[in-house]
Amino acid sequence: MSAFDVDLFVIGGGSGGVRAARIAAGYGARVMLAEEYRVGGTCVIRGCVPKKLMVYAGRFADEFADAAGFGWTVGQPRFDWGTLKSRRDAEVTRLEGIYDANLIRAGVEIVPERAVIEDPHTVRLLKSGRTVRAERILVAVGAHPVKEPAVPGIDLAITSNEVFELESLPERILVIGGGYIAVEFAGIFAALGSRTTLLHRGEKLLRGFDDEIRDALAEAYGQRMDLRLGRTLRRIARQDGGLCAELDDGSEIRVDQVLIATGRRPNVDGLGLDRVGIETDGVGAIPVDAYSQTKVPSIYAVGDVTNRANLTPVAIREGHAFADTVYGGRPSCVDHRLIPTAVFSTPEIGVVGHNEAAAREIYGKIDVYKARFRPMKATLSGREERILMKVLVDCASDRVVGVHIFGHDAGEVIQAVGIAVTMGATKADFDRTIAVHPTAAEELVTMRVPEVTKHPVGVG
Repeated sequence: MSAFDVDLFVIGGGSGGVRAARIAAGYGARVMLAEEYRVGGTCVIRGCVPKKLMVYAGRFADEFADAAGFGWTVGQPRFDWGTLKSRRDAEVTRLEGIYDANLIRAGVEIVPERAVIEDPHTVRLLKSGRTVRAERILVAVGAHPVKEPAVPGIDLAITSNEVFELESLPERILVIGGGYIAVEFAGIFAALGSRTTLLHRGEKLLRGFDDEIRDALAEAYGQRMDLRLGRTLRRIARQDGGLCAELDDGSEIRVDQVLIATGRRPNVDGLGLDRVGIETDGVGAIPVDAYSQTKVPSIYAVGDVTNRANLTPVAIREGHAFADTVYGGRPSCVDHRLIPTAVFSTPEIGVVGHNEAAAREIYGKIDVYKARFRPMKATLSGREERILMKVLVDCASDRVVGVHIFGHDAGEVIQAVGIAVTMGATKADFDRTIAVHPTAAEELVTMRVPEVTKHPVGVG
């Protein structure tokens, strides 16, 4: 008889935990999963999925405006927030049900309670007081948004959690932050008709992205909203039935909502890590090795709680790799060095590999191929829009080490490009690929001459 109630206890029902539980159960493990809120995690319940639906909603405004250039007569469009909210929420509930059903079908026992760690092989369920002995424990509790900076009145603001609970579209909104979440929500609210201000303390949005992509985004957003860079929030106060945000330069912005999107922190408070001697790092993340194992051999962690690469597909891959390694007899780890990603701004951004500055630092000599052009659709719609594409090539190996796209459907394009770059495709491979015409993406395989070959002083 086993000394354990289950082989694997998963704390957290988000993308990483669900994938790990299902795959482990498929290998024959006895698996229990605890989730105190809703199965599906941030991505499905209050993250990428409902946010992408809102992105789609906002983009119809451009479609209606562009239609006239193609011969369509469209009446004055009207947007109803209540309709979008109810249909979006219904879709989230549907997806949650699918996640539940898939876990149950795989043989995973779902416990709708908060679980904490008692010792290396024991978890305690807080609501029932029940304890469960597990051979292994997987922590997949994700992260939560924080309200920073902690200025006076910050409690009057909302985060990316509460934004999905808004009962009406704010007429005026201030979004604070410069990362994925801030950029995407600012784009959403501006597109849906809110008078939107995006405030960021840095001089450029999206730290870590290629500088030319960042500049292109700033140019586009400057036309769609009030973009304020290099400024910080000093305080928030109630005023005239709304909110007044004071900035560090003394200026004031009067809005109906302030959305703080300046960062997220791992959900480790009260988890019991101290009981087993696991110390978190400076941001509260759980340190793990390449196989997601902590310093305690029986305890593992995947997803945002480890702060390796905080993206849903990465959490899924980490959870799958964990199950393959521990229960499938197929040791595997996730390569975090090359991750295709997209920012669902409008226009959209798709990236895989290094930005130009990083590529120069790593490889020394690189060639930069670039195309900036007006998309075909804009020639009739009359929209002032540009697409930017960059391909970075290591001169020594001819290998493509970075692809950056700014423009319509960049996320869709970069997924396919990511396969080639991950496989180690060379510029010659791109060149011998026949173009699909007429498309914007064909530019990726028709760039023949580098923009300028610029090498650091003293190299080559």
